[in-house]
Amino acid sequence: MRTICLYFQVHQPFRLKKYRFFDIGKDHFYYDEFLNKSILRKVAEKCYLPANQLMLDLIKTYGKQFKIAYSLSGIVIEQFEQYAPEVIESFKKLAKTGCVEFLGETYSHSLAALQIHNEFEKQVKLHTNLIRKHFGQKPTVFRNTELIYSDDTGKRVANLGFKAMLTEGAKHILGWRSPNFLYTNAIEPRLKILLKNFRMSDDIAFRFSDKNWDEWPLNAEKYVKWLNDIDEKDEIVNLFMDYETFGEHQSKETGIFEFLRELPNRIFANSNFEFKTPCEAAEKHQPVSPIHVQYPISWADEERDLSAWLGNEMQDEAYSKIYQLCKKVLETKDENLIKTWRSLQTSDHFYYMCTKWFSDGDVHIYFNPYDTPYEAFINYMNVVSDFEILVDKTLEDLKTARKLSVKSSVKKVETKTEKTAVTAKKTATKPASAAKKVDKKTKMKK
Repeated sequence: MRTICLYFQVHQPFRLKKYRFFDIGKDHFYYDEFLNKSILRKVAEKCYLPANQLMLDLIKTYGKQFKIAYSLSGIVIEQFEQYAPEVIESFKKLAKTGCVEFLGETYSHSLAALQIHNEFEKQVKLHTNLIRKHFGQKPTVFRNTELIYSDDTGKRVANLGFKAMLTEGAKHILGWRSPNFLYTNAIEPRLKILLKNFRMSDDIAFRFSDKNWDEWPLNAEKYVKWLNDIDEKDEIVNLFMDYETFGEHQSKETGIFEFLRELPNRIFANSNFEFKTPCEAAEKHQPVSPIHVQYPISWADEERDLSAWLGNEMQDEAYSKIYQLCKKVLETKDENLIKTWRSLQTSDHFYYMCTKWFSDGDVHIYFNPYDTPYEAFINYMNVVSDFEILVDKTLEDLKTARKLSVKSSVKKVETKTEKTAVTAKKTATKPASAAKKVDKKTKMKK
């Protein structure tokens, strides 16, 4: 049988509060707690909780026949813990079914994979530990931030012990080839690559409720017909999308939940497809060839590149600035500063600075707390400027403490040396004094 691999990204950033130039050096708290809580609670009620319950119902109905996969960023898990612990519990229920796979990624949903230092590896390990803690799984398949991938990134992922990785089935990479096969990394063939079928995925994620779409309305019966129309030689269809598709991007009123509920039934009844997790799909199918990706790709926008995050001077400057602080931040060994630095790496901060309004405006506006990308840039740089002041002050305090510690140590050594010298002097004078007493006694006897 052929394979359907159903995967969902779950992520929400810690959004920054309005931080003015005059706040620099005075206010060291950067987050809009009210906004973060309200958005998280809103999406939990509209998407995470009802979608998780639907997935649980489907697993109860079809058992091991129905398989899905998630990647939850460390940032969104922190928000679940703070604002919606019931969402964590609902994901744990899914984990216990044995039908759900949790994938590895960067803890902060960051662009660290584009850096040469080992911050990327550290974040991946932090995320792996978090997934193991909450869901009892050690991820063996990796999903980088926004499906960002290149040959070099794949090699680093393989070196971390992952068996497979997800990315976009970009046309300019595939050429005449189909995304509906398993591939391998061009540098490290042991890493298997699963490619998103962007047409079939985006039909659900972006076009489902578009009444101007010539295929609207979409139902499960029509969708399964499209699956069956795929070349019989194609082995695997990877449907990758944001989890917020269900109930948030596509509201409940569009019928998206009914579509998802009916889809497995139609697939089992009218096709030769079966559901597999990414790990199972990578084990079941044999790679057909390596896929060469010299420059990073992603699943964002029409270009499928990095231009959503690093496409203008503002983004480049902000990105360079936060990673230039790497050495200094780590030298502080201050856990709170390191945690803040990593949250400031979250890719959404750079996404809000995107100026590609002409082609993907609606996507970039979604959940964006800023009116313009320029406002996003100024706000972010103000925060980073204050953060750098904190880092420098911490390093200066550490330097001063070390100097005081050295002076204290030297003083102790000098004091100990002086005491030793006095003791030695006293010891050295005792024989002479004794000799005088003996000499005096001898004279008296005479």
